Amino acid sequence: MSYTETIGSRTYRFADLKTLMAKASPQRSGDQLAGVAAASEEERVAAKMALAQVPLRTFLNEALIPYESDEVTRLVIDDHSPEAFAEISHLTVGDFRNWLLSSTTDADALTRITAGLTPEMVAAVSKLMRNQDLITAARKRPVITRFRNTVGLPGRMSVRLQPNHPTDDVKGIAASMLDGLMYGCGDAMIGINPASDNLAAITKLLLMIDDFRLRYQVPTQSCVLTHVTNTIAAIEKGAPVDLVFQSIAGTEKANAGFGISLALLQEAYEAGLSLKRGTVGNNLMYFETGQGSALSADAHFGVDQQTCEVRAYAVARKFNPFLVNTVVGFIGPEYLYDGKQITRAGLEDHFCGKLLGVPMGCDICYTNHAEADQDDMDNLLTLLGVAGINFIMGIPGADDVMLNYQSTSFHDALYVRDVLGLRRAPEFEEWLESMQITDARGALLSASTQQPLLEGARDWMGIA
Repeated sequence: MSYTETIGSRTYRFADLKTLMAKASPQRSGDQLAGVAAASEEERVAAKMALAQVPLRTFLNEALIPYESDEVTRLVIDDHSPEAFAEISHLTVGDFRNWLLSSTTDADALTRITAGLTPEMVAAVSKLMRNQDLITAARKRPVITRFRNTVGLPGRMSVRLQPNHPTDDVKGIAASMLDGLMYGCGDAMIGINPASDNLAAITKLLLMIDDFRLRYQVPTQSCVLTHVTNTIAAIEKGAPVDLVFQSIAGTEKANAGFGISLALLQEAYEAGLSLKRGTVGNNLMYFETGQGSALSADAHFGVDQQTCEVRAYAVARKFNPFLVNTVVGFIGPEYLYDGKQITRAGLEDHFCGKLLGVPMGCDICYTNHAEADQDDMDNLLTLLGVAGINFIMGIPGADDVMLNYQSTSFHDALYVRDVLGLRRAPEFEEWLESMQITDARGALLSASTQQPLLEGARDWMGIA
């Protein structure tokens, strides 16, 4: 089905829904690289006007990637709930935007319709929204998950403590981990990107974190971000696996490039569940995504990068994840050119994930060859804090020395919690107070008060 829109004396024609969606997207370098972006701002406006008139039902009948050739499309269509969709089935994309922003649409209403939404519907409405709209609507939709603590409660924001090391040195990782805990970070999880995929090295890191967690009774969860097949192997060997990690994308072909399928993710999910390591819940999958991943794998089929990204959230939703992280600026300026594009993408990803019922966090980051700096990250951090982000990254000095990119620091988490009044996960907050790291309000105590734990941890690490 083709679509048209007239502006003045000029009529714009869009061959199909996929083309219309791409042309309506805010400007970004990835869509330009793929040759699917609007040729002018006027064409972009025309596409938005035409998209606003598209009935939501259309997305159930016009697949952007064919059902027969893509298992993600099959997942989206087969899992769609007509009952949940009924409440909004009469709306166009433009009407849906108005409904989302209405003062009468609350968290209960957004929860009711979750199973009736497809990623394409959600991506479409985001293309019509200003940044403030994305913030307003996302803030209405908390997504709460539980493993050893509770993440995503309104008024709270968690931090993934990311103590990476370029050689996987256990003492170096342990020192960064302790540093982060002293700043009150780590309630989302302690998550290490290993420099090696060696199973013995991965197991060593898992054992180290688990030993520390048990010794000090830390109510958090750990993860070593290796390929899901390595995690399955580690589980089979009896390693203390908490969260099961995998990078995912929005098409079957892109996921095949990661060496995964829905069946493999199901196997990993069931392996994680079999360990029964959660104490307050059993959400245990940890997924990472990023706009541009399908394009970089030549697996986007002409679909714009943001819509491909939102399709990845449908994959994540299938496995009841504890955390989902859009690593928003990591893939580079070929896909998100500058701070403005990174900011917009981060707000889109968070809004779309929350609308689909996914526990969204964001690695607020950029690579050193992007047209962005730490001020851009401060802006996005603040906006996402207002929007109700579930978690962010905590990295020593905001500089990941293993992955070579810039993110957010332990101090950044203190800043955003302070200015927005955000608390940590309640179980972790209680532990910090009991260990005299923070007071009852969540404020850090002095170094002298923290000294007993610090000295004990140094002894545990064997560090003078």
